[in-house]
Amino acid sequence: MIFTLLLLAICALPNLYPEQNNLIVSATSPQTSSLSLITLKDKLNQQGFTVSQAKQAGNTLQLTLENSNQNAAALNWLHQHYPTDFESKIVSKATSPYWLQALGLAPIKLGLDLNGGVLFVLEVDSDHALNERITQVKQQTKSALRHHQVRGARIELNNAQQVVIHVSQANDNLALVIKDLKQTFTDLSSETNSSGVNLFFNPQAQQAFHQQVMQQAITTLRGRISELGITEAVTQRQGSHKIRVELPGVQDPTAAKRIIGATASLDFHALQTIGGTRYTLEDGSSLSLNPNVVLSGQHIQGAQASRDEMGKPAVQLQLDGIGATKMTAFSKKNVGQPMATVFSEYYKDQHGNSVKKSKVINVATITSVLGSRFSITNMHSPQAAQELALLLRAGSLIAPVTIVHQQTIGPSLGQANIENGFAALALGLAITFAFMALWYRKMGWIANTVLLLNLICLIGLMSLLPGAVLTLPGIAGLVLTIGMAVDTNVIIFERIKEEQTLGRSPLLALKTGYNKAFHSIVDANITTLLTAVILYSIGYGPIKGFALTLGLGILTSLFTGVFVAKTLSFWLYRAPKNSPTRAHSAGETL
Repeated sequence: MIFTLLLLAICALPNLYPEQNNLIVSATSPQTSSLSLITLKDKLNQQGFTVSQAKQAGNTLQLTLENSNQNAAALNWLHQHYPTDFESKIVSKATSPYWLQALGLAPIKLGLDLNGGVLFVLEVDSDHALNERITQVKQQTKSALRHHQVRGARIELNNAQQVVIHVSQANDNLALVIKDLKQTFTDLSSETNSSGVNLFFNPQAQQAFHQQVMQQAITTLRGRISELGITEAVTQRQGSHKIRVELPGVQDPTAAKRIIGATASLDFHALQTIGGTRYTLEDGSSLSLNPNVVLSGQHIQGAQASRDEMGKPAVQLQLDGIGATKMTAFSKKNVGQPMATVFSEYYKDQHGNSVKKSKVINVATITSVLGSRFSITNMHSPQAAQELALLLRAGSLIAPVTIVHQQTIGPSLGQANIENGFAALALGLAITFAFMALWYRKMGWIANTVLLLNLICLIGLMSLLPGAVLTLPGIAGLVLTIGMAVDTNVIIFERIKEEQTLGRSPLLALKTGYNKAFHSIVDANITTLLTAVILYSIGYGPIKGFALTLGLGILTSLFTGVFVAKTLSFWLYRAPKNSPTRAHSAGETL
């Protein structure tokens, strides 16, 4: 018991040392570093951003502003006036003692309403993604018919989103076509009739595809958020077609929106002289591409912004095993032939429909057999190369994602929420302490001690769990936990009083009171714990934060209110053998 209390108390210690946000400014080239970074401090002071501390290490400068709420504005000013000379970002730095950091302990992560930041609600258009997949089936069907030399076949897409193959006469190779298609699209169904074959996805396959699209979108968004360096973000499903993204501490919502809301995908295509899909380049010329994708962005394992041999911005790609095999096989057959890189993204038109916009960002000749590493060259700017690399590292979205709601909470409002929430917590504690001390006297002080230990244990437990985030409703859960913890002691103390009225000694009344009250307390707390589990499993945002704090508070209340309080009570009232206090204790009133 003592070990558990000490462990949770140590875990709660880092909360006395809140994290500090600093501006990190780094020179992008040796030529830029010749301009002293420390001169930026004077320029920021002239703009009204008072710098309280500046530390320079090599080509990197760490700036701490007196008012941390100005970090976002200072960052925007640096981006506007030094877009290429310096790379600037906001970084959170721990202020706790080194020995706490060495143990891996950190303060409780604060939610959006306490730390400030941005809330996005995104809508995933899985129906559009399903239509795109049907279109891919149609294109693959054309290629398979040509490959297996099925003559006189006609393909159409009917109103029921089915690919229909019309054949004028029976052809044994048609079965090979269907076999190839089902190997590519494992959940594809087929139905043979007198005029041909219908290819479609049945309702079960469509539902599974919808779930896959939603899960892929959540995974991709989490990857992008991780690339932005946000560790306390909350990304979860909301309803059937929406995703809720909370970014606590984000002070640059424009950059977050540009990265998170991007629905970029990257595909590689071969050029085609006759037919194909027509694309218009930026210089006004046009070219035709084979609609079949050589390699898609889902096989890209890594991407870094770099420069080519001419010093122009480029993106270095690393492929996974499947992607490397596909690219090697294609490039081996097409050495000396051009290959185009197509960048696609979705946007909403004036009618609210998702529209796909694609453009060719690169056309290069395959000079040798390509493997798992190659580059996309001729990027417009270093920033464009960095953003494309970030999107490719985090993954491409296979369905259009649209931001339908955005809300920004400033750091000052978050600080006000913290102050008001903990003021309510302090007031609740003070009133509870006073009531228990006046009403139950000595046992009341035991209850107050246990209540304080309960609060420390709860804060330590929330600091220890990696997924725990404190929100404003979570503070309400803390206040409610105080009431429930006191309720546990009240039930026990009243049961002890009843035992004393029956003429039992104080020690026997203590033992009997705790034993008889134990089952009632456990039953009451378990029912509340079940409610907290249900709220946490189906809720989101503030509801999840409240449920988490309530559930953990119930566990710590049971531990401190029953076991710790019982130990303290017996320790306080148990006197040594043959002492006058023990002889007198039979007539003492608790």
